[in-house]
Amino acid sequence: MKKKFLFSVIATLLTTPAFAEDLQLDDVTVKSSGFERKDTETTYASEIHTSDQIQASGASNLYDFLAQYSSLNILSGFGNKAAPLINMRGYGNENGYQNVVVSVDGQRLNNIDMSPQLIGAIPLSNIERIEISKGSGSVIYGDGATAGSIQIYTKAKTGISVAGSLGNYGQKSGYVSGGISSKYISLSASASDESYDGFSKKDIFGKRDEFDNTSQNVKLTIKPIDKLRLKANATSARISTFYVGPITKAEFNENPRQNSGNAYTFQRYEMDQWRAGIEYDINENLMISIAHDHQRKTSFFDAPQPPFPFSQLRTYDYKNDELLLKYAAENLKVMAGIQNFDGTMERISDKSSKNNLGFFTQAEYELDNLTLSAGARHERVNYRLQSFGSPSINKEHNLEAFDVGANYKFGQELSLFSNLNYAFQAPDIDRFFNFGSGFNPDVVPTKSRTFNIGFNHVTQTNRFKASGFYSSLSNEIFYNPTMGGLGTNTNIDQSHKYGVEIQDQLKLNEELSTGVIYTFTRAIIDSDNDGSVLIKDKNLPGVPKHTVIANINYQLFNNATLNLNHTWRAKAYAFNDLQNNFDQKQNRYESTNLTLSYQYKNLNVYTAVNNIFEHENSIQVQDNTVYPIDFARTWRVGLKADF
Repeated sequence: MKKKFLFSVIATLLTTPAFAEDLQLDDVTVKSSGFERKDTETTYASEIHTSDQIQASGASNLYDFLAQYSSLNILSGFGNKAAPLINMRGYGNENGYQNVVVSVDGQRLNNIDMSPQLIGAIPLSNIERIEISKGSGSVIYGDGATAGSIQIYTKAKTGISVAGSLGNYGQKSGYVSGGISSKYISLSASASDESYDGFSKKDIFGKRDEFDNTSQNVKLTIKPIDKLRLKANATSARISTFYVGPITKAEFNENPRQNSGNAYTFQRYEMDQWRAGIEYDINENLMISIAHDHQRKTSFFDAPQPPFPFSQLRTYDYKNDELLLKYAAENLKVMAGIQNFDGTMERISDKSSKNNLGFFTQAEYELDNLTLSAGARHERVNYRLQSFGSPSINKEHNLEAFDVGANYKFGQELSLFSNLNYAFQAPDIDRFFNFGSGFNPDVVPTKSRTFNIGFNHVTQTNRFKASGFYSSLSNEIFYNPTMGGLGTNTNIDQSHKYGVEIQDQLKLNEELSTGVIYTFTRAIIDSDNDGSVLIKDKNLPGVPKHTVIANINYQLFNNATLNLNHTWRAKAYAFNDLQNNFDQKQNRYESTNLTLSYQYKNLNVYTAVNNIFEHENSIQVQDNTVYPIDFARTWRVGLKADF
């Protein structure tokens, strides 16, 4: 009854006409295409989240914000919120994170193996803006941008901020940042810590599913002359987490906090990265930039589960170089670039590398109310796979990406856009290793062709965006659990995806605003025949058909604000259910969240409650294999001071 009432209130608010003509929603500027412009003037579908929206949400970390306030279908990585599973546009939670490029201030977070992007190293309070580009980005970002891209931009802080919070289950967080800015220099630094004691019962060794995350960041810009900008930033993070492991369906229904007698698996990340670059304005129209970034990371697993204890250390070394040339005139903008990435991953039994060398050009031309865009990319991908004691394997792929689009403005309020995008995903190195021993060299790159169409309607009080897409894929990369004793990484011969995405932000008056995001997605395996098992006309597992994100923001009285949010995702097929015939499905995901904050001068005090109705969320892999996630009601109280 409470949930039905919540939805009825949200529906009423979203359909109530705005009545105050002097209200104004802020313009939103994006730069995902390499060129800054209003989000309503782009030739691609976009979703933007600003720092004000992030602060109003009351979320404590980036995972919670993306899960509760964005259109992304995001699940913790079997209990790890720092490296979550990201599904956008129907690629599934199991493999979707490999089909979206995530970057922070231009530095790419995607890995060369099957590890998800480590977003836990980004403090939420340090984020200025999040741009989600859908069905586009393959020209600039290349390998892996089949579904799109997520660009995160951090703040160039001035002044000092201090924040902290405490909550149930031992939740603690702390954040401090400071910065200075002048005509010639901008310097900011931040440090954060987040931890909790765990939500499940102790394992057989007395351990809890605890989590700890500390990170530090420094950001520097020097402008010795008007035409020259020197930029550098560095981030260090240490993240530790314990994984509960699977329980049966009966155990989950009885109590999701139990652990089925598991010994929890421990993982520790240690990541250090830096980026340095230079930008120079050759003249008023032409600019050149050069950047280099370097990331070193270790990931240590320790699984003490009897009778087969297991531990593994992976070390990563990533280097990336980028050269960009930008030309901007009154009606024409052109960007050309070279990007070179060298990545290695080493374990005790093997050492592998992946090198990507990409050349691209992107252009936009404005003619009155019409904006046209076009871009192309060529990328060469080289692999060297070496299992100690076996001959090494070298592989090479030459891949292409294209994008053409248009945006037409019908006056100040309405614009229509469409684009056609060709993209690719080269296999990560783990795909080439068989489970157990030996190589699996037959996996080939995924190629996608996506058609997007949509429109934006923006008034003083309402921002409405809608888009539709259709994607046709060949050789979609996936894990087939029915091939071989432990399953095999392989390709789906033919598949397709289509859907609709709707965003609406409505400001009813100075005190009350609402927002809703809705997505409808279908992902179909047209045909795959490995010679023994035929998969035909089946739904791709891990893809919910419907997603709804709704929120209300209400100013109760001067300086006091209430934010109510509800996230709902439909059921989907379990991760391994390629034939769509398992008894168990991925259950629907639900979370109702409330934040109340009060601003007094430079001090903000807040309290936040997540998952008010204690919906028991989980990841379903197969029958009787359930990973409980986000099932507890949690609360926090905190404060933030700005000086």
